[in-house]
Amino acid sequence: MAERKASVARDTLETQIKVSIDLDGTGKARFDTGVPFLEHMMDQIARHGLIDLDIECKGDLHIDDHHTVEDIGITLGQAFAKAIGDKKGIRRYGHAYVPLDEALSRVVIDFSGRPGLQMHVPFTRASVGGFDVDLFMEFFQGFVNHANVTLHIDNLRGHNTHHQIETVFKAFGRALRMAIELDERMAGQMPSTKGCL
Repeated sequence: MAERKASVARDTLETQIKVSIDLDGTGKARFDTGVPFLEHMMDQIARHGLIDLDIECKGDLHIDDHHTVEDIGITLGQAFAKAIGDKKGIRRYGHAYVPLDEALSRVVIDFSGRPGLQMHVPFTRASVGGFDVDLFMEFFQGFVNHANVTLHIDNLRGHNTHHQIETVFKAFGRALRMAIELDERMAGQMPSTKGCL
């Protein structure tokens, strides 16, 4: 089986980012972004997706977290697109429901080749520990635009904003794990009647 690994660098006037991933990893993660709450969420992706993930970012945090969070989403999406290759043999679709105490979220993903995001999370607070929760929309928009996936995110219930966000990221990791998994019954076939994705 070919290794499904990728490293991507992105260098702009706002951020300098390096992302390395192994889609067939064990959930090992290393982060150096200057945004601890985002790193906590990236760790959920790695751990629950069984994806080895290494992210370094030097961003203009003296302004705010916006460019760092958005550009990490973009670069992570690019790394996924590179690592997944031609998509032959993958399950393509993934979904997960994840609870955390009173909160429950559902994430559904399709490695469709078409970027699309539907995100419905009625945050009960504007920030968690100083982190602006609106930035998660920017993260996911950057990811879907560059991974070329369709992504539906729904927080079905919850009143603790930390729990709302954490259930989203755990479900995202679980959905990714399902979608990128190689299906023995597909035996290298393209998971589309069009013959390409």
